[in-house]
Amino acid sequence: MNAIMRSVLRYIFLGAGTLLVTLGVALGALHTVTVHAQTISCNTPEEKAACQKQYDELQAEIAQQQQIINQTEAQKNTYKGNVTNLTAQIKQAQAQIDAKNLQIKQLGSQISQKTVVITQLQSRINAGHDSLASMLRQQQQIDDYSPVEVALSSDDLSSFFADVDAFTSIEDNMQALFSDIKSNKAATEDQKAQLAQAQASTADAKYDIQTKQNKISQDKTAQQQLLNVATANEAAQQKVLAAQQAKAAAIRAALFPLRDAAAIQFGTALQYAQQSQKSTGVDPALVLAILTQESNLGANVGQCYLSNDATGAGNGKNTGTPFANVMSPTRDVPPFLALASALGFDPHHQVVSCPIAGAGGWGGAMGPAQFIASTWSLYASRIASIDGVAVANPWDPRDAITAMSLFLEDLGAGAGGYTAEHTAAAKYYAGAGWATAGQAYANQVMAKVQGIQQNIDFLANNS
Repeated sequence: MNAIMRSVLRYIFLGAGTLLVTLGVALGALHTVTVHAQTISCNTPEEKAACQKQYDELQAEIAQQQQIINQTEAQKNTYKGNVTNLTAQIKQAQAQIDAKNLQIKQLGSQISQKTVVITQLQSRINAGHDSLASMLRQQQQIDDYSPVEVALSSDDLSSFFADVDAFTSIEDNMQALFSDIKSNKAATEDQKAQLAQAQASTADAKYDIQTKQNKISQDKTAQQQLLNVATANEAAQQKVLAAQQAKAAAIRAALFPLRDAAAIQFGTALQYAQQSQKSTGVDPALVLAILTQESNLGANVGQCYLSNDATGAGNGKNTGTPFANVMSPTRDVPPFLALASALGFDPHHQVVSCPIAGAGGWGGAMGPAQFIASTWSLYASRIASIDGVAVANPWDPRDAITAMSLFLEDLGAGAGGYTAEHTAAAKYYAGAGWATAGQAYANQVMAKVQGIQQNIDFLANNS
């Protein structure tokens, strides 16, 4: 029995030693990652050096362009000075974008390294658990021996008890070791989360710089046109200015399509969105982009009437096609009927959205902002207060735009930045499924935001 116990203890001791060595390797990797985080590297040593060199060059270019901007500031009242200044700003913005792209790449590399360390530490924990389980089974065997068996089977009682003490000491040391590993794993996971947050912030900053660069490019184009004309004659200059003013007037007067409501002028839609921004902080370009997206979707979803209050069934407005699930009879029909009474419309001849074929669920969304009746009732008093009306109307463009701005604010868009606005747009469309089903919708919305923002900026510069 004494020989068996010694073999078991020797096996366990060697297992604990292996675990200690493995932990040392893991902690060394963790130290390396920390050093990398301080020096901002990419992947291989060669790539790290190249990334750092590239980043330094970008910073030097940014400083150089800033110097050009400072030098030409005194010439800002001339067209030539403006063009030179704007060109430097564009180059500076591009260098900043390149620097942000590099930072995003570096942060992604660090996140990958942290993930590797976390996986290694978890593997060590799992291996340690197996060793500890083996020790516990051996401990049970020790406990099963009676004093008589110990006395009869052991050549040396003191040696037997010394083995037991050593066994217990190793068990205690391994428990402390597990605690250290888990602590290091938790710290590494926290560092990984912080890096992911930094990566998202950098992406937001990059988007802001790109937006700024687009606006500067537009300004440069306009200034270059004016410079070319100014070198010819005053009459040609006035012609360009008149053309810009005509373009601004055309943008304002252009009809802005709305879902399930008559189109309004772009200038009017922008005015409503800007008024809502004062209360919500939500970017008007985002609101108008979602309105455009919803108008596009409306062409595919169709229009329906509610016909049966008890079941929520209805039929297509133009085709008469029956639909079993136009509106939820328990969730949306009661507030829809209450709204009809307050606004004085026929609830069975008021257009709502049809259910999406193959998607399941209910239709019943109302007006340009596509709120279902139960959601509209939650926002109705806030909308009425902002717009100064007695009863908010989901088919009224102003009320619909205010409702959309309020909802987007509640979804986090009021904070601004690409990530927050993209997430809010995804949630606007897909709710709880925003991370999957809402991504394509949000991508299409954000693609429209920049084009709409260009029109807004043009109007602001030519008002």
